Amino acid sequence: MGHSHHKEKVCIKTRKVYDWVTRQVDVPLISFSNKDLESIFPDNKCHRHDKKVCEFFTSHGFEPEDFTIRCFLTDEDGHRIDPVVDNDALICQEIIQPNGRQPVRITLPSGEKVTLQKVKALVKGHVVVQILDANGHVVCESKAIPFATTQTFILCAPEGTFLDCHISFFECDASLVCTDNFSQLDVSITLCLEVQMEADVKIEVEARFCKPREEILEATLCPVDKFPPQCPEVFPAH
Repeated sequence: MGHSHHKEKVCIKTRKVYDWVTRQVDVPLISFSNKDLESIFPDNKCHRHDKKVCEFFTSHGFEPEDFTIRCFLTDEDGHRIDPVVDNDALICQEIIQPNGRQPVRITLPSGEKVTLQKVKALVKGHVVVQILDANGHVVCESKAIPFATTQTFILCAPEGTFLDCHISFFECDASLVCTDNFSQLDVSITLCLEVQMEADVKIEVEARFCKPREEILEATLCPVDKFPPQCPEVFPAH
C-alpha cells in the first residue's frame, strides 16, 4: 500500500502576535552627589577606611585615569543578571488606564486611515556600579540602584490582548567626577525593548517568518490638515 501525500488542515491553539515593535529607550540620567553619593556605597563593599568615595581616591594618590567604572544590570539584591537570557531581568508591565486603552486614529504612509490603541508601559530594574583600580580589582561596589521609565506605544491592541516585552539589548555607563568642592556619580542607561501585543487563539495557518514593523511615533498623531477644505467648484472664480 503506497503512502498518501494528502495534506489535511489542522487547527492549533497558539499565542497570536497582534503587533510587534522594537524601541531604543534612553533612561533619564541618574545622578548622585555629595551625601547621596556616599549613601549608595556601603562600607562593607567599599574599602574606604571611613573616607568619602572621592576622598578615598585622592588620599591614595589616584588620578582619574588610574581607575575605571563599570555598570551592569542586576536583580534587586545586586546580583548580576544577563538581560538577554533572564526574562525576569526587569519589570515591564502595562499601566492600566482608567478608561481603558485610548483609541487613536492615524494615517498610514499609504494614506489609509486605521484605528490603533495607546498602550502605556512601565519599565523598572536595577543596576550596580563598580569602581576598579588599575589592576582590575574592585575597590568600591554600589548598592542596587533602581531605575524606571514609562513609555507610550501606538499599537494594534484590541480588548483581550496583553502586553509582553523583553530586553534585546542593554547598556549602562557610569562616570565619577571628583573635584575639591564637588563629587558626583552619573549613570546612563540605554536599552532596546521588544514590545508585543498578544492573545491566545485557535487558528488555521500557513506561515512565514516575521519581524517587527516600523514604529508609528507619537509625532505622527499631530493633525496635518491645518485648513478647512475649499470649494473649488465655486471659488476661486475662473
